[in-house]
Amino acid sequence: MAGGCAIPGELSLMDKGVKSLLEVSLSSDLHTLSMHCNRIARIEGLSHLQNLQHLDLSSNQIRRMEGLSSLANLCSLNLACNLITKVEGLEKLFNLTILNLSYNHIHDLSGLQCLHGTSHKISHIDLHSNCINNIDHLLQCTKGLCCLTSLTLAKKGKANPVCHAAGYRETVLQMLPQLTTLDGRNISGEAVNLAEENSSDVPCLEDSWGCLISSGCPSSRDQVQLVLLVTPHIDQALAHFRQRTKVPVESAISSSTEPVSSSEPEKAELDKIYSEIRIKKIEDQISQILQKVSDTSRREAPPSVLKAKRDTDPTSESDNESGKENNRKTVKRSKIPTYHRTTLSTRCHANHLKNKITDREEKSSSQCPRSTQRETHINSSSDTRDLKVVGRKAEILTGRQSNIEKVEEVNSYATEEATYRALIQELDQEKERRWKAEQAEKKLIEHVRELQNHAKEEKNIQSMTVYTTDRLKELILKERDAKARLQAEVQQLKGETERLTNELNQARNKEAERQKAMQALEETLSQMETQRLQQRTLEMKQVQEAERKASAHEREVQLLRISFRQQKEKVKQLHELLVLREKEQRKELETRVPLNGPEFQDALSKEVAKEEQRHERHVQELQEKVKMLNQKYKELEDEFRLALIVEGKRYKEVKDDFETVAADLVEHKRVLFEFEQKEKEMMSLIQDLTSIVKEQKAKIAELTKSNEEATANLKCRTGKLETVIEEDKQKTIQVELLKKENGKLISQLTAQESVIDGLKMERKIWGQELAEQGAHLAQDRGKLEAKIEVLINEIEILKKQKEQDSDTIRIKNKIMDDQTETIRRLKEGLQEKNKQIRKQHEENLESQKFLQVQLDEKAAEFEKLMEKLERQNERKEELKQLLQEKEVELDDIKNAHSALKKKWQGKGELLSQLEVQVKQMKENFDIKEKKLTEERNKSLQTQRIAVEKLHEMDDAFRKQLESMLAAHQEELLQLANEKEKQIEAANEKVYCVEEEMRQLLQETASNKKALENKIRRLTHALNDIQQDL
Repeated sequence: MAGGCAIPGELSLMDKGVKSLLEVSLSSDLHTLSMHCNRIARIEGLSHLQNLQHLDLSSNQIRRMEGLSSLANLCSLNLACNLITKVEGLEKLFNLTILNLSYNHIHDLSGLQCLHGTSHKISHIDLHSNCINNIDHLLQCTKGLCCLTSLTLAKKGKANPVCHAAGYRETVLQMLPQLTTLDGRNISGEAVNLAEENSSDVPCLEDSWGCLISSGCPSSRDQVQLVLLVTPHIDQALAHFRQRTKVPVESAISSSTEPVSSSEPEKAELDKIYSEIRIKKIEDQISQILQKVSDTSRREAPPSVLKAKRDTDPTSESDNESGKENNRKTVKRSKIPTYHRTTLSTRCHANHLKNKITDREEKSSSQCPRSTQRETHINSSSDTRDLKVVGRKAEILTGRQSNIEKVEEVNSYATEEATYRALIQELDQEKERRWKAEQAEKKLIEHVRELQNHAKEEKNIQSMTVYTTDRLKELILKERDAKARLQAEVQQLKGETERLTNELNQARNKEAERQKAMQALEETLSQMETQRLQQRTLEMKQVQEAERKASAHEREVQLLRISFRQQKEKVKQLHELLVLREKEQRKELETRVPLNGPEFQDALSKEVAKEEQRHERHVQELQEKVKMLNQKYKELEDEFRLALIVEGKRYKEVKDDFETVAADLVEHKRVLFEFEQKEKEMMSLIQDLTSIVKEQKAKIAELTKSNEEATANLKCRTGKLETVIEEDKQKTIQVELLKKENGKLISQLTAQESVIDGLKMERKIWGQELAEQGAHLAQDRGKLEAKIEVLINEIEILKKQKEQDSDTIRIKNKIMDDQTETIRRLKEGLQEKNKQIRKQHEENLESQKFLQVQLDEKAAEFEKLMEKLERQNERKEELKQLLQEKEVELDDIKNAHSALKKKWQGKGELLSQLEVQVKQMKENFDIKEKKLTEERNKSLQTQRIAVEKLHEMDDAFRKQLESMLAAHQEELLQLANEKEKQIEAANEKVYCVEEEMRQLLQETASNKKALENKIRRLTHALNDIQQDL
């Protein structure tokens, strides 16, 4: 599918039926690509063409502008005659100068907004024959295009709906002051022809124009202006070709040829036609003479001479090999050896010009829509057909002339030979002129190319010099900035040293305050310990009081039992009273009035009447209340309405206040924004300061090494403390063993509780006395459980104290590593101890509450007993029956009771033994507690010794810090002196560089003068060549 191109870096694939750009293999060296009149639906596969400068995708089926972001060097883009509706995807085309989007369906130009600003160079936009209907949208999208000079919205009757609006041209030119041409007309309304269109109209000057203007920058205006100034004769030639009109083509033979006029699409080929017609004139004259000579030779010579008739045959424009061979044969036999060579060279030259013209027409047609391109293609084909027809007419006319000349008589052979020689001389002269002109043209092109290469090299040198000057200037500025920064940093460092000295003094003061706080904390700790001891003594006293209260309660229970026996006797008496009252009640029932009697019914009727009167009064009172409530409801509604009015007024006041507050908020935001900017500036300063602080940290790291050595010594001492901690751990293990023993005792107690539960069951079975003894045992068990719970609480308290002691020892070890952390941790430890003291206080309160709850429970039990007595009064009748049965069983129970008493005496001895064991355990626990308190006192003494050693280490560290600060200040002074020396050396280097730059600038000025002289010579040479031509 690829179609080659004659010039490297260019590719033209017009009307090749290409459906996708991915089908074509595109090299990365391409700078021009023409895909006019194909079937491409999407722009893709162009990301690697970074050198592409000219892209033609007109007359295709593209619907969207995409895939152009990687074409950074693209100068011209032609997307005419497609199906595009929106302009987009142009934001990264910084070098784009010419954009053709005519003959599309565009109505949205928002993609041009990304080309606003000075970074984009777009100058020509062609948008005629689209659907743009909003002038405000057009102006909004094109207002920011700073380099825009030419805008086309209407051309040759093809316009947009915007162009028909009233005052369209005036508003566009007023809103876009950068425009110089609108719709092909300048600001004054005169028609304007672009320089590029004018240059394409001149085919014979294309090579010299291409040599003078490099293909790398076709869109730069400055270069075009320079070339126009340097080549005035080219401007004259351009003006001549612009003003030309239709020129009739004169016939080769005055009597028989028809005039051939040039049409509008044939203007580009007029020069070629002129040269061909002039050559044909000479060829026709030569053929006439040769025919005359052949006619005379036929009369005189034998028939074998008829082979020379080939010399008289007219040559066609086709360049076939057979034609060339015939021409060579005729050259050998004819008397004129140079005729056919000249004709061939002229034809080849003419064909070369044809190829150039067709190439130009293809390039120009790529900028027009599909319809116009096809018309030009048809016109170009018709032009070639006209040329062929002219050749055939010339042949027919030569045949007619030969017949006429055969009829006519030859007057004199000498005159014919003279004309023949004159024509040959003219041909030789023209051949020499053309050969000289071609050689001169080649030399000029080579010379121009050399000059261009030389100019490019000089431009590169100039750019390098400018770049070096810029770099040197930047370096000078940077060094100046660095000097200023160093001075500022020196000042900052001085300020920081002062600030650091102040901070050191403040730190020393803070350390003194912290030491005082430490002493105060130690005092508070000693006070807290004394308070703890006092609290423990109080708790022991409270426990003793609780035991006393429990013994008092036991006595009260015994009294209650005695009272219970007394109440039993009273129950018997009450039973007797009940019997008597029952008899009395029976007598009364016998004397009562019957219900169906008249007296009872009269009493009932009176009571009913009284109740009805009461009900009516109650109803009247309720109605009066309802009326009162309705009145109150109306009054409340009125008050509610008034409240709503008041609330509305308040709401308005609040709304006004809100608006004022909102205004204040806007001002505050503005102030806040200013503060944020200031904070950003401060952050930049802080970053600079942090860099300095990092340097100082590196030096402080050396100090930390010395501190680490000191900490190593401290760690040795902490090892000793760890040994003490291990001893404490061993003691905790002993406490755990005690816990295990306590667990065993608890298990034994649970077993005993199970035994007691069984005894309770027996007690329930065997009567009231057993119940009394069981209650006594239950009270003893409650006492034991209370004691066990107290012991468990004391064990938990001791555990917490052990954990606190271990935490304090760990905190003291960490104090050696970091002073600040130790102070914080000591504070935390104090807070934890305060919390623990509060917890202990709360636990004591809870224990008191628990004892009160127990007392309340016992009171509740007492109340329950009273309730039971009342129930027993209710169960009198049942007890009477039971008494009779139990009196029979009392004798049997007494016998069993004597046996049970013996058994209970043995169990009482067991309980006494258990109480003795519990007392022994308590004594052992007290002895261990005393040992633990002594060990704690020893650990406190070691702690005080460690704190004193810490103070000594602090003093040594301060001395080292002061010595390091003095050394740091000396180093800062040395660095400042070194920086001043470096700045002086840098100034000397800058002076040397400035001298070198002056020399370079003088050399560049001399090179510029030499270049200008060379360009002047070149212009003189071009003028001479044009005059010769």
